[in-house]
Amino acid sequence: MGRKAVIVFIFGFVIGLVASVDEHWWQHANFYQIYPRSFKDSDGDGVGDLRGIMEKVSYLKKDLGLDAIWLSPIFKSPMADFGYDISNFTDIHHEFGTIADLENLAEECKRQNLKLILDFVPNHSSDEHPYFEKSEKREAGYEDYYVWHEGKVLANGTRVPPSNWISVFRGSAWKWSSVRREYYLHQFVDKQPDLNYRSTKVVEDMKDVLRFWLERGVTGFRVDALPYLYENKTVNGVYPDEPKSNSTDDPDNPAYLLHPYTQNLDETFDMVYQWREVLDEFKSSKGLQEDLVLMIEAYTPLENIIRLYGKGDRKGAQIPFNFEVLSNIYKDSTAKDFYTYVMRFYEALPQGQFANWVLGNHDNKRVASRLGVARADLYNIALNTLPGIAVTYNGDELAMEDVYISWEDTVDPAACNSNPRDFMQYSRDPVRAPFQWDDSVSAGFSSNPKTWLPVSPYYKQNNYKLQKSAPRSHVKIFKSLVRLRKQRTLREGTFEIKLVDENLLVYKRELADVSTIVVILNFHKSARTVNLSEAFGGLPLEFEIITSSLQTNYIDGTVVDRDQIVLPADAAIVLEGNIKNGV
Repeated sequence: MGRKAVIVFIFGFVIGLVASVDEHWWQHANFYQIYPRSFKDSDGDGVGDLRGIMEKVSYLKKDLGLDAIWLSPIFKSPMADFGYDISNFTDIHHEFGTIADLENLAEECKRQNLKLILDFVPNHSSDEHPYFEKSEKREAGYEDYYVWHEGKVLANGTRVPPSNWISVFRGSAWKWSSVRREYYLHQFVDKQPDLNYRSTKVVEDMKDVLRFWLERGVTGFRVDALPYLYENKTVNGVYPDEPKSNSTDDPDNPAYLLHPYTQNLDETFDMVYQWREVLDEFKSSKGLQEDLVLMIEAYTPLENIIRLYGKGDRKGAQIPFNFEVLSNIYKDSTAKDFYTYVMRFYEALPQGQFANWVLGNHDNKRVASRLGVARADLYNIALNTLPGIAVTYNGDELAMEDVYISWEDTVDPAACNSNPRDFMQYSRDPVRAPFQWDDSVSAGFSSNPKTWLPVSPYYKQNNYKLQKSAPRSHVKIFKSLVRLRKQRTLREGTFEIKLVDENLLVYKRELADVSTIVVILNFHKSARTVNLSEAFGGLPLEFEIITSSLQTNYIDGTVVDRDQIVLPADAAIVLEGNIKNGV
């Protein structure tokens, strides 16, 4: 038996055993990211809010059938980076509502059995946070709450930053404070000073933030920008310069340097294990029956993602986001490319842990724009039928596309820090434009014709109301996939995958005495007829079509011959057969 075959067998055994004996709610769940500013505006100010999300809980649970939602930051903030610059970690920003609104939303989610996850932004605060002001003034107990350094003095007497470190948003990661007369570190915009995790007070205060929101009914956290949490200690009072990467000539671009001293330090992983302990202790102390979940965002090499699951007896995140596909698959990618990056993660997965699949979020171009509208259903089919956890960004169920945002309307600091010629290379505004609910004013997102970002000019051609009433649509395909994931075969079944050719991929999910599910992904630019008997032995003679890409002519529920499956270009299909139905 070859190595991959062994992995398939072992993993199939593990998920079958775990799911049937001790399944936890998150292990095969559908998670849905909501960008609150752009989901639903309840009060007509042009900005989405918590009450708007509350209005749509039935859409999320009853219509889509999701298991959990997680909200991008909703905390008190000056909005220099739209909520990722937090001035109070235990209060809600006024545009989004109040703590009472959050508690009401948590209660409504609980009533409808929809888990609520909040963003946790631990690396930095706003420079308007009271603790930064205390630290800047060297008030007792806060002197080292942030990362400070007096800088270096050149031979000519000029004072310069302590190292060559570069911010994610371009330029030096150090800024001079005229109050403290020192530089502070900011790995993002200069209004986001980095917290100092070598301070025990910082560590304990941030754990208390987790406890605060758990007390208000949330089920876990998605952790933002984890790799930046710790920086290298000074050596004889000096921070080391980072080496050049030789990948760009632009000295303001963070890619100009490698980042061994500012990202993925060992202490970062240990802190994740500590946060998991906080969640598990809270669950135990409250007598909760269901797990509290830790999800981690980290654009980092795969070996670091695997470390986030835990080490030895120490548990880490249940869901360290798998960005292998998101970061490496493009419009012209082949089935072989997709297979390669699926298997890179799948084969690295520690035994007993669960895979997760992420194709979109608020920081990357939408699936339909990045990978092509023609393949939008194909990727949603893959996302929801691969073993483990599926994470969807709001609007991707409709195959929403990026919205062009002009330089004049651009608000993303990543773009605003560039120039009118190059800003589109950096802007994340296009993927954050308002959700397209219907064909009314502002796509039904707001009663206000002026929204914080412009609505797509094509919202009347693509919105939820239109897709809901259509005989077939992207969202109806998505709903059928979510329903299918509730069945035992996708939750407990084995996984066997085969690359038929460079652009044709098939995989099988099977559960003894229940059913066989086969998924075919056609990356060819022309139609293909697939003979499933050539891919797998022991298949049923016939299969029922569960769902297929919009461009196919198949009707859900139709029965087809296993050896005569015709798929158009860029299309996918999901088939289910009774395993007792002949071979």
